[in-house]
Amino acid sequence: MATVTLRDFELTVLTAVARLGDEAYGLRIQQDIATRHGRDYAVGAVYTTLQRLETKSLVSSRMTEPLAVRGGRARRVYKLKAAGRVALEAARERAQSIWTDLNLGTTSR
Repeated sequence: MATVTLRDFELTVLTAVARLGDEAYGLRIQQDIATRHGRDYAVGAVYTTLQRLETKSLVSSRMTEPLAVRGGRARRVYKLKAAGRVALEAARERAQSIWTDLNLGTTSR
């Protein structure tokens, strides 16, 4: 299986999907990213990236039943696929290999 190379924001969104499990829907993913990265991204950017990840077969999605509140809407929930897990593991290995044998030393100013 060929390894998919992920862009930075694709990796960010994919890790949020993996982390959130059954709670991985657009707004919740955006909130998770904002909390962990200290930066707000437009929910439209999150949805566009989710569509791209689905096209790459890294995530799948399904619609839930409408929420049990007045005017409750259905949500599109995303799930990490096996290929998505492989892509995350490959990205982690690449990142770790970058830091191997790197000695920044100590600097004092």
